[in-house]
Amino acid sequence: MLSIDTLKNLPQKAAKPAAKQTAKPVRRRLPPLGALRTFEVVARHLSLARAADELCVTPAAVSHQIRALEDHLGVPLFRRMGRNIFLTDAGQACLPGIRDGFDRLVGAVNQIDSYGESGILTVSVAPSFAVKWLVPRLDRFQLQHPGIDVRVSASNALADFATDDVDLAIRYGSGRYPGLQVSRLLPESIFPVVSPDLLKDHKISQPADLRDQVLLHDDSPDDDQSCPTWQMWLRAAGMSDVDWNRGLRFTQSSLVLEAAIHGKGIALAKATLAEADLASGRLVRLFSDATPLDFAYYLVGPERKMGLPKVAAFTDWMRSEAGQITAEAA
Repeated sequence: MLSIDTLKNLPQKAAKPAAKQTAKPVRRRLPPLGALRTFEVVARHLSLARAADELCVTPAAVSHQIRALEDHLGVPLFRRMGRNIFLTDAGQACLPGIRDGFDRLVGAVNQIDSYGESGILTVSVAPSFAVKWLVPRLDRFQLQHPGIDVRVSASNALADFATDDVDLAIRYGSGRYPGLQVSRLLPESIFPVVSPDLLKDHKISQPADLRDQVLLHDDSPDDDQSCPTWQMWLRAAGMSDVDWNRGLRFTQSSLVLEAAIHGKGIALAKATLAEADLASGRLVRLFSDATPLDFAYYLVGPERKMGLPKVAAFTDWMRSEAGQITAEAA
């Protein structure tokens, strides 16, 4: 059995040396950016007067900035010989790093500046407007702005500019969108349309001729109280003996038009959406009267997005396209 004295006399384990700690570099407080910029310009020109011209200040202000920078660093950066100035060893040593830093800053700012000029432009739009009006025209925009790639986000849901990656929205509505910049694009009206083939087989020259026709219903969820249903339209036309409730129903205006194109019945068409089909002869307008609607199409977006060059280019192009339609309709 080991005694306490024996234990005391046993050789002790050598203590582990303390782990070597790597010293963290001390971050020195940087001098003002303006002073560094002044140093770079003076070093490039080796002239206070020419540096002052580039910086749009007086030579005295340049001298003040250089003195303040030398005081901050604790070393002279220039030596003066008469009217000439030269870099000291300290000035020559720090100049490449400072110049490289400013070059990187300029590159970063240029990237920010070009952010809104090109790249992907995401436009939120209702599917029917996208299919019938916007998409057929997009090639003209691409020809004018090849650096901008349009991404069409087609949905009946209103875009949330705070959470969705959307630059601009084209909305069909009343024009009241609080907190957003709003610009009216196109008005809207409605009238009956039919395929030319169906019209060949059936004489339809007045509302009374709709008694024996299949009616196509647009159940789009746009909440436009000014847009008449078949019931409202027939009542306004004095036709109380037509069964307005029969026929096919669709939740997209574009599907209503496609059904009419294929001869499935008579549709109440929005003029803007039916424009291309009427021009191509796929649809024929019935009667002469059109019902103007309170709702219209609007360009909508937050101020921070509307100021981007790519958004401005698209909105200008949209207004130009809409203006051509207005001029043709006049």
